[in-house]
Amino acid sequence: MKLFCFLSLFFTLTIQAQFQINGIVNDSNNKPLPFATIKTSDSNSTITDIDGKFIFTISPKTAFFTVSYVGFQTKTIPVTDNKKFYPVALSQKTDDLKEVIISNENPALALLKKVIANKNGNNPQRKLKSFEYKTYNKLTVTANPDSIDGRIDSSASYKDLDKKIINVDSSDYKFKEIISKQHLFQTEKISQYQFGNNKLKETVLGTKMAGFKQPVYEIIAFNLQSISIYDPKYELLETKYESPISNSALADYNYKLLDTVSIKGRDTYMVYFKYKQKRKSGLEGVLYIDKENFAIAKAVMRIKGVLDISGIHEFEYDSAEKIWFQSNTTFKIVKGKNDEDIKILGGTIQFDADSDEDVGPRKKVASDFTYLISESNSFDVHFNTGSVIKNPSLYIEIKDDANKKPESFWEAYRKENLDLKSQRTYLLLDSLSIEKRVEKRLGIGRKIINGFYPIGPIDLDLKKIISYNNYEGFRLGLGGITNDRFSRNFRLEAYTAYGTKDGVFKYSSGAGVLLDKSTNTWINAYYTDDVREIASTVFAVDKRVFKIYDPRPINISTFYEYSGWKTNLQTKIIPKTEAILEVSRNFIEPKFDYLFNLNGKLYSSYIMTTAMLSIMWAPFSDFMQTPTGRTESDKRFPRFTFQYTQTLPGVLDNDFNFGKIDFKTEYEKKYLNGQKTSLLLQGGYAFGDAPITHLYNTAPNNLTKETIIQRITFAGRNAFETMYFNEFFSSQYLFFQIKHGFDRITLFRKVRPSLVLVTRMVWGNMEKPEQHVGPTYKTLDKGFFESGIELNKIYKGFGLGGFYRYGPNQLARFDDNIAVKVSYVLDLGL
Repeated sequence: MKLFCFLSLFFTLTIQAQFQINGIVNDSNNKPLPFATIKTSDSNSTITDIDGKFIFTISPKTAFFTVSYVGFQTKTIPVTDNKKFYPVALSQKTDDLKEVIISNENPALALLKKVIANKNGNNPQRKLKSFEYKTYNKLTVTANPDSIDGRIDSSASYKDLDKKIINVDSSDYKFKEIISKQHLFQTEKISQYQFGNNKLKETVLGTKMAGFKQPVYEIIAFNLQSISIYDPKYELLETKYESPISNSALADYNYKLLDTVSIKGRDTYMVYFKYKQKRKSGLEGVLYIDKENFAIAKAVMRIKGVLDISGIHEFEYDSAEKIWFQSNTTFKIVKGKNDEDIKILGGTIQFDADSDEDVGPRKKVASDFTYLISESNSFDVHFNTGSVIKNPSLYIEIKDDANKKPESFWEAYRKENLDLKSQRTYLLLDSLSIEKRVEKRLGIGRKIINGFYPIGPIDLDLKKIISYNNYEGFRLGLGGITNDRFSRNFRLEAYTAYGTKDGVFKYSSGAGVLLDKSTNTWINAYYTDDVREIASTVFAVDKRVFKIYDPRPINISTFYEYSGWKTNLQTKIIPKTEAILEVSRNFIEPKFDYLFNLNGKLYSSYIMTTAMLSIMWAPFSDFMQTPTGRTESDKRFPRFTFQYTQTLPGVLDNDFNFGKIDFKTEYEKKYLNGQKTSLLLQGGYAFGDAPITHLYNTAPNNLTKETIIQRITFAGRNAFETMYFNEFFSSQYLFFQIKHGFDRITLFRKVRPSLVLVTRMVWGNMEKPEQHVGPTYKTLDKGFFESGIELNKIYKGFGLGGFYRYGPNQLARFDDNIAVKVSYVLDLGL
């Protein structure tokens, strides 16, 4: 989860009455009536939520409000001074739904069929060739001080008549004092949306974030709710749900016609929908459907669970284009219910247990009344403009001066001026951020997640400090790279390491120059003298993965030394890609018993001069352009990686002529019930005269020990847990892996393992085996197969897995086909 969760869940816990009056609407059996219509005497309106509750603001002129619900008698409720809670009971009537029946079948179902059939004609992104508009968005994390008790609980003891000692429990009182003066968090944004050629792009013209001089771009990119109500998958808080108007929605949702209401002078049907399957998460809410063209005129979408999340879409009708176009959206996060407390980043969120037992609820604390609300207002709307969209492959582009806009810019775009509480929020949080060094701490946290710790102008590389393998023993080192405090356009990096077992120092040094900030284009040069696992596959464009421990190398004993230079160009200039073009020259010396036979000449060491192109393509991901460069704001699948390496005959004393083609395809699918399926297809093909150091070992991770207990080690990442080190080598291979993870299972209160089923398989062969003199190995012509079960995060991040080897390469002794592995998952809560 992105940094937004760090901020929002740190602050946002639950909500109570925000507005001046609230209440609940029930039937005669005291059952709540969801989405009943409430109208005030001064023409304001709202609806009850899923639980029949309502909250709304009234003016001093409001004398009464009416409550109506299809099939029930409308009731008028007078507004009384100083009364805030209004329980309303409606009586059923007999002429149920006659005035809105439109066919002999379920009227709501008939309506939805017409909505789905007319979707393309009502969807602005299908009906219009192009459009553009601007939005003003304000996101606030706050609480209503009137809902907080805020009393000072005290106990007094008297030593004499003149002295009194008072013990004060004032946490709620202090919270109420704070929230009366300011919000907990606040941000504003002005954006321009442009649509054309079936692509929608957001350009952030201005952004203002309380407590931050430099905006947290992850918050800007975080997708709170779908922009279009017509998307087949509706998104709330970066989770996608089946839309109630998708082509297959009629099989997944129940619908009920509630009422007929007027919106913007046009008559609409009010239809309640609810996902059928109780065991799976699904949307619930209300659609307002235009009687004439069956377009969506308003929508309320809600998910109620651990978090109570709702999204509201309001539209304006354009008579010229005959289309409802989105005018306002509202997003809310409210704390829901769960059967236990949840810890997030060291803080505990308390939940009321859902239980049938006669147990009183816990005492509410101040944090229970906190909530998040985000409101967007659209303006300056233009249709079919035909204007050109710059960089259409970008989903979001943030202007360089977006965080430097003067107050006059904001005053021109705000729907209404900031109230005193909002003004104080900026002032107080900005000063608090400086005092507590919030931005600096957030920056440190970001770098630690990527494996660095900033010390002045240098980021210390945490991966280089200590590691272990069977060849070097303990590898002790020190390394780092310069950061923006040193220079934004130039960087230096270096490391040195010492192996306690081989007794040799390794080192590397390099420098880079920024050529283009917008495309993250750098040219770099390095000199390195180090060791690497033989026949290992490394994709140059793979993201750096930082782990406190790196388990698989612990048991590796066969390495080769490489020393030499490389220079590369890394860039994101091609849309939705990241690429590295590299030229290198290295002296290679295998650190194990090996000779390479090339036409009768035996090589124990050799020189390689190579050119390499590595490119990652994520066609379905969304990318964000910020003042600091281009980043992947929403990682989506499938994604593809391709790498081609070719030696350069006759260049700088290169000894061999060969090439390598490597590729991989990754796919992940997350389900609403917490399960996840991931697929990995990877392969490689080496052609020409390639030594075994540069072929493929297909990531083995098993020890050649006698018993299962002796072979227990840490599990690797996408590694064959039952394949022994150096058992197989290939000049070409094809690897496939499928993992399916289930939601965590509660065995005991603190024991909640995550069950994962794993299957891996690989095929390969070795061309020119006579060239490799020394090691004994097998080939993968008949394939290698293993399956296993992982129980991850059983306790404190530790887990256990069991794997079984089967198929043509199964071993004769049953025990030798079994591997037991320990896993560890560090959950940072991000």
